[in-house]
Formats: sequence, structure tokens, C-alpha cells
Amino acid sequence: GSTAGPQQAGQRLELECVPDRRDAGVFWIRQDKEEALHFIAYISYMSKATFEGNQRTSSRFEVKRAMSSYQLVVRAFQPHDEGTYFCLVNSNQVLYFSTGLPAFFPVTTTTAPPTTQHGTTTQDSCLRTTDPGTSREELNFFCDLLIWVPLAGASLLLAIALTLTLALCQQTRSRRCRCKR
Repeated sequence: GSTAGPQQAGQRLELECVPDRRDAGVFWIRQDKEEALHFIAYISYMSKATFEGNQRTSSRFEVKRAMSSYQLVVRAFQPHDEGTYFCLVNSNQVLYFSTGLPAFFPVTTTTAPPTTQHGTTTQDSCLRTTDPGTSREELNFFCDLLIWVPLAGASLLLAIALTLTLALCQQTRSRRCRCKR
């Protein structure tokens, strides 16, 4: 399930993860507002915990296993704990991620609109727009250009390299195959 996080700093936050694999341990990670990932803890199927820095305990977090579910507890949720929390399972060398569990303090509303540049928010021009004159099709076209132009350039460079390699191989082969009399 999802959560909005505690209403005040210092409150306890409990998150739960129920993986498909019952015999595997769970990693807990947090993605902060800048989208950086932070390892919090690993708890094995046998309930053995390892926290950041290869520590066996943590003053900020608790992890526990109850039957088929795993819990992460943030003992006193603070602004630096805000983010999206994930649990993940490593099974047969494949990582399975849960859906993100957002945990943020309630946003205080302001009357000023967010700062924009060229009609799009500064965070992600491919997903959001604040300019009612900009259509979603225009944004999708812009995103398509961002993807396909570098891909086309890389393909062209690969084709040129392949052509040069074949030409050099043909020259080398024709030199080797000449009969000496």
C-alpha cells in the first residue's frame, strides 16, 4: 500500500512488503527527492538484519519479518527521511522491486505557482506542463526527438565503422591472396 508519511516530525513510520518469494530476504532502499538511492537495510529470511555500514543495529531504523511480510520502521521520521521507499528481493540473480511507497510530510500550499521555463516545469519536460498552450503531442514529439536523434547518430557511426572495417578487411585479404611468381 501507499502512505503519505507522518504528519509531524518525530513520528513513527511503518512500511510493509510482502514479496512473492517467501524464502528470500528483503532489501530496503529509499529514493530521495533528488532521485538518489540510499540503502537502508537487508533482512534475511531467518530475520538476520544488516544496516548501512554493515551494522547489525540502527538507531534510526528497525526491520522485522512476520510470516510472509517484512516491515521497515523509521523510528522518528525526519525531513531527511522523506522519499519513496522500495523493498527488493534478489531471486536467482534477478532483482524484483516493489512499487514505491511514498513517504513525505504534508505539503504546505502557497499562492505562487511553481517556477517554470519555456512552459514546462524545471524537473521533467517530458511529463508535465504548466503552459495550457503546450499540447501533450508537442511534448511527446520533443521526448521522441531526445530519444531518436542520438540513436540515429549512433547507428550512423556504427554503419560507418562497419563499412570502414569491411573495406580494410577486403584490402588486407586481397593483398594476402595474391600469388607470387
